[in-house]
Amino acid sequence: MAVTQFNPTSQKPHFRSSQLSFLSRSLPRHRHCAFPGVHRTQRARISCSVAPNEVQVPAVKTEDPKSKPDCYGVFCLTYDLRAEEETRSWKKLINIAVSGAAGMIANHLLFKIASGEVFGPNQPVALKLLGSERSIQALEANPSMNSLNSQNFLLFCISPRGPGMERADLLDINGQIYAEQGKALNAVASRNVKVIVVGNPCNTNALICLKNAPNIPAKNFHALTRLDENRAKCQLALKAGVFYDKVSNVTIWGNHSTTQVPDFLNARIDGLPVKEVVRDHKWLEEEFTEKVQKRGGALIQKWGRSSAASTSVSIVDAIRSLITPTPEGDWFSSGVYTDGNPYGITEGIVFSMPCRSKGDGDYELVKDVIFDDYLRKRIAKTEAELLAEKRCVAHLTGEGIAVCDLPGDTMLPGEM
Repeated sequence: MAVTQFNPTSQKPHFRSSQLSFLSRSLPRHRHCAFPGVHRTQRARISCSVAPNEVQVPAVKTEDPKSKPDCYGVFCLTYDLRAEEETRSWKKLINIAVSGAAGMIANHLLFKIASGEVFGPNQPVALKLLGSERSIQALEANPSMNSLNSQNFLLFCISPRGPGMERADLLDINGQIYAEQGKALNAVASRNVKVIVVGNPCNTNALICLKNAPNIPAKNFHALTRLDENRAKCQLALKAGVFYDKVSNVTIWGNHSTTQVPDFLNARIDGLPVKEVVRDHKWLEEEFTEKVQKRGGALIQKWGRSSAASTSVSIVDAIRSLITPTPEGDWFSSGVYTDGNPYGITEGIVFSMPCRSKGDGDYELVKDVIFDDYLRKRIAKTEAELLAEKRCVAHLTGEGIAVCDLPGDTMLPGEM
């Protein structure tokens, strides 16, 4: 949203004698206009006194340079949303903090947010860009969270997995980052803040973050699994020979790792159950599932880098799913806290499950889903992995001494 501001500039006037003569002849004798000496300033003031029996014409008046922020053409650095006439029709400002804002994912995401693609073209947003000390020059922002009171925090800060690094090491290094983020959120953020954790292992990082922010409802924390859902929809659409938007009701269950479960049992293509459209059930159980689980790694092998662009698109999708009512009968996937879930999944972990939203930023878990032995067996495997990760970061969640007994070093999507 842009606001135009007219800033007249003025130079010292130079009148010829003919112009002065015209002015003296054209003004009535009972109206007196004062033209004070105009200095070389950016804004001029002209004031007139009018006789009581005449209609007063509004005087040309401009703002004092010191009372308005610096503006560059139609763009100003700041606006006083309560005092300025041009901003009174704007919607309530949304504050969004992005950590790791100098990274590749944020590089794609920030333009989408600023352009109105996420919250709409008429919604003013304030971006608070957070980063480490080494990225502060690129961001030109403060790396701390002081004075932030945001509706949405999008957290990206991670340490990538290095050569020879065990997954337990990655959990500890990134877990410490998210423990500090959680404490900062607890200290300064709005209690209505919505947190989307992207940095891997995102499920357990989200758990660490929410455990260190006890004053913020655990329901407000999300681990990003929307990218996996988008990939699953794409694979089903390609197999069925339909457009992407014909695929609905796709759930990613569990962890954002190679144990994740893309659910084809409840998914639909053009309103029909997937298993009625795709008759090759072996493909669904084997090739389809593995493609979704390992798609991130396949992209790194091909391009030599992670999928920052598609990740940013999935973040946009995840946010819009929370601020837009879910279409009737459909749902979306998000890694959320399991307390009170209707599926029998162990409480106290962050687990991707099917959600619906009324568009108010909140969500509810979908109850009308079905299970078979294949789906339950796969869900149990990813659940066991998340419970093991939780034990591995107990020292960061305030639950005692950490014990790492991870059931195999499953590579996270995108880690090679």
